[in-house]
Amino acid sequence: ATAVSHLALGVPGMGCEDAFLHLLNLVWPNIFETSPHVINAVMSAIEGCRVAVGPGVILQYVLQGLFHPAKRVRQVYWKIYNNLYIASQEALVAYYPKVHLDKQRSTLHELDMMI
Repeated sequence: ATAVSHLALGVPGMGCEDAFLHLLNLVWPNIFETSPHVINAVMSAIEGCRVAVGPGVILQYVLQGLFHPAKRVRQVYWKIYNNLYIASQEALVAYYPKVHLDKQRSTLHELDMMI
């Protein structure tokens, strides 16, 4: 995981996103480890992959576990989400899922006009 972190921080913008998405898939199952050294290495690798592949990809991974029934799973996913939110708030806005609460009125938001 430490090697993935160091590699990912060295190649943003070089077109290696597909390779780092593969490496992220190899690192991601280790988020539930209990050893502090492994936890730090995995979190560092996820942060490095955030830089390499973009925060939207990491957000899609994280959204799956934020409301999981198991508390242990939720804690890990919320920790990753909070780190992601702190590091790249403004970049996440375009990737949040839309929630349509009012079916009667149709509205066009400013972000939709930009995209």
